[in-house]
Amino acid sequence: MRSLLLLSLFLSFSPAQTKVVLLGTGNPNANPERMGASIAVIANGKPYLVDFGPGVVRRASEAYENGIEELDMPNLSHAFATHLHSDHTVGLADLIFTPWVLDREHPLELYGPRGIKAMAGNTVRAFREDIKIRTTGGQPHNKTGYKVNAHRISPGVVYEEDDLTVTAFKVNHGKVKEAYGYKFETNDKTIVISGDAAPSESIVEQCNGCDMLFHEVYSLEKFQLKPPEWKAYHSTYHTSTRELAEIADRARPDRLILYHQIFWGATEDEILTEIRQHYNGVVISGKDLDVFE
Repeated sequence: MRSLLLLSLFLSFSPAQTKVVLLGTGNPNANPERMGASIAVIANGKPYLVDFGPGVVRRASEAYENGIEELDMPNLSHAFATHLHSDHTVGLADLIFTPWVLDREHPLELYGPRGIKAMAGNTVRAFREDIKIRTTGGQPHNKTGYKVNAHRISPGVVYEEDDLTVTAFKVNHGKVKEAYGYKFETNDKTIVISGDAAPSESIVEQCNGCDMLFHEVYSLEKFQLKPPEWKAYHSTYHTSTRELAEIADRARPDRLILYHQIFWGATEDEILTEIRQHYNGVVISGKDLDVFE
């Protein structure tokens, strides 16, 4: 009996297991099966979003309905932008206002590169009429949940809470001056997220045997069919299947998980085959609402 009581106490005070929910695995193409890029890292019972592409809030609500209770609307209060391309940030207005309307009381804590403060401030100003009518028109409300505390980041530790540490690191995204990946370290997991990136040594260094590496990718086979101007662009801004295999071989993640996949007509099996020709580790092609623990 005493042993059962001690076990029960241990479990009740043990930190919640870290998990990752893919809220959006898409790219700028308007694919209704894949929302814009967004990943929720759930640590200490709280969600931390990396990017907020189109559809992020609806996908979070869908995940909540699927049993991910941490993604209840009022809990959506922390977000990290990898860079400011629209397919990663156009859901910001939704992330600011919808959880507020649905009872979030705390301001959104928003982290990102140069320009993140202007983006947040201009978004709130654009919705000033909505804010005015909701706060003065008789609708039950609070006066804090629509506000945003925007923090410009630089490489290094950008957030710490309990046993969670979030580190930002620079990645190569062509001519984008500030593009970041993020490393989340908790009591039980190390998770690295590439954001949009051409091959970047920093990803290898930050993962270094991490539990999960979430990385963007494009099909090298279908790339050969693209016109020269798009070949020049994608080879400068993004990572091919062959290049990702080489990165993963040196980064040694327990699981390599693809997101922001650019298929160009390739199937999931084909894009996985392209990687497995050069990488022997575990590789998974992520889909919206996939959960990894």
